[in-house]
Amino acid sequence: MAPKASTRDYRSPEDILVKVTAAAANFMRPNEEAPSSRVIADAIQKVLEAGQTAALATLVAGSANVGAKVLVTASGSRKGSFGNHDLDQTLSTFALQFLLSRDETRVFRLQEIVPQYEEPEARVLFERIQPEARVVICGAGHVGASLARLASLLGYGVVLIDDRPEFVSRERFSGERIELVAAKSWPEALLEAIGNGGSVSVAVVTRGHKEDEECLRAVITAHPDYIGLIGSKRRTNIVLDRLRAEGADAETLSRVHAPIGLDIGAVTPEEVALSILAEIVAERRGGRGGPLSAWRRTG
Repeated sequence: MAPKASTRDYRSPEDILVKVTAAAANFMRPNEEAPSSRVIADAIQKVLEAGQTAALATLVAGSANVGAKVLVTASGSRKGSFGNHDLDQTLSTFALQFLLSRDETRVFRLQEIVPQYEEPEARVLFERIQPEARVVICGAGHVGASLARLASLLGYGVVLIDDRPEFVSRERFSGERIELVAAKSWPEALLEAIGNGGSVSVAVVTRGHKEDEECLRAVITAHPDYIGLIGSKRRTNIVLDRLRAEGADAETLSRVHAPIGLDIGAVTPEEVALSILAEIVAERRGGRGGPLSAWRRTG
């Protein structure tokens, strides 16, 4: 099994089209692959616009059809072909397993996927296709501002929202790539920022119960990938119990990380921000959040 390669989230359909057409130029004659590349690029654009996730399988080594691509969405729909229906079907099933693994990119021998495949040198590259990861932060106090700066530093798209314009002034965040929103209405600002919820993590870190409740009420209707609520166990339970009493979806409420963050003993706003972002990364990447050295102390 080949080692993992590094990659990044695809940030625009143009990125995808360049990548796909470049692969076509490298591996296939343009007049053979260009239509297929256009189909795949269009399908990827639709995935990104819908905030969905998909796996792109590319034959990168073999005696025939090198450069062929199959795109499989998380819902199981498929575009493209390796030139064999049964192989495409098997690749589709494997692609769904790849998405569950949370890997960004990985190369497999085709025989690992189809044991009876006769060509041992054939290789398939799987890549995760998803919108740019974003963090939407409700509340621009000390913790919210620290979280915005840290998330931006790690490469996340960041939207920082507050109903106090002076807290989201550009002077406070000069030179930083953070989208600042002065909310006249928390729900409207949040729903616009979250969009369809794909690849979006939301941290509710406002200044009080009322604002927390108002924000969380809106957030749970948008179904982002991650929802976290700051506060003590008592404070967060008060908010969750009120929403539960109003008839909010129980399953969605069960997914709310409250209190937000990993237990690292954080004290300062910057440390709290670190604990929050660590949990967001763990949720996104499928990490457990424990010490990597734990295996030394077992048994």
